[in-house]
Amino acid sequence: MRLRKKTRERLFIASFLAGPLAVYLIFVIWPYVETFGYSLTEWSGVAPPSKVVGLKNYVDLFHDSIFLKALTHNMIILIVFPTVTIILAMFFAFMLNVGGRKGGIGGVRGIRGSAFFRIVFFFPQVLSVAIIVILFQAAYESNSVGLFNAVVIKLGLTDANHPWEFLNSPTFVLWCIMFILVWQWVGFYLVLFSAAMQQIPRDYYEAALLDGAGRTQTYFKVTMPLLWDSVQTAWVYLAVAAMDAFALVATLTPGSSFGGGPDEHGEVLATYLMRNFQVLGKAGYACAMGVVIFFITLILSLVVMRATRRERLEY
Repeated sequence: MRLRKKTRERLFIASFLAGPLAVYLIFVIWPYVETFGYSLTEWSGVAPPSKVVGLKNYVDLFHDSIFLKALTHNMIILIVFPTVTIILAMFFAFMLNVGGRKGGIGGVRGIRGSAFFRIVFFFPQVLSVAIIVILFQAAYESNSVGLFNAVVIKLGLTDANHPWEFLNSPTFVLWCIMFILVWQWVGFYLVLFSAAMQQIPRDYYEAALLDGAGRTQTYFKVTMPLLWDSVQTAWVYLAVAAMDAFALVATLTPGSSFGGGPDEHGEVLATYLMRNFQVLGKAGYACAMGVVIFFITLILSLVVMRATRRERLEY
């Protein structure tokens, strides 16, 4: 039997899609389904689940003070980290690409040494997390040798006999982690925004310059509207990163298993999940936590994309 041309085309396309789709279903979708199933059981993580407990793990989660504290910390990171990172990255990208004003194409160019600064800002991105942890362990040292303590002592905010306990302080610990996250990611988004900025026709900046627009007006009236798609993408990725922060919290903050101290003031959802799974033997409970984190991340991504949706400007 001879198949019609359209049917043959569909079979041809399906034969190429079948393999990748099967891999995606097995290695991406199935673990999610399996995690949701385990979250409904009492499971130690070693032997098979002993019994089905329904939604008990989810009910317990929202009566767990440590989980609620960790969720609050992630929400603070979610608000501060993407906001500060995007503002700094946009500002530096603007200065490196159109901040100079004199000379260059269309009378617009970046500040002097912009190529050098672009490499310097991107440098934290090429460092592994292990190196970043070692660097900031030294910087946050609780004595006058530590970089930040040397600065506050020099400024007269404290004396050498009473250095600040940055990572051991309930007040400072979360802000210390957020500082590292911002330091680490500003360079990456600076490069992203710079690449998008270079696609904007220089004629637009030249016209703004001829109309007497200053740097601030050019930034808000020309650059920001034309980069909105890149900003939206950055918001989504940074929101996802804000729900993690596992490596930094687990290695830098005090605590016997995966950090989170002092007194849970540095706790985030990812470290609390791992402690329940690997140390406390409450794997089913940890799976319920993972499902909640998944839905929070999914909802946040949808909300960010919906809230930042604008009419696309063609240029």
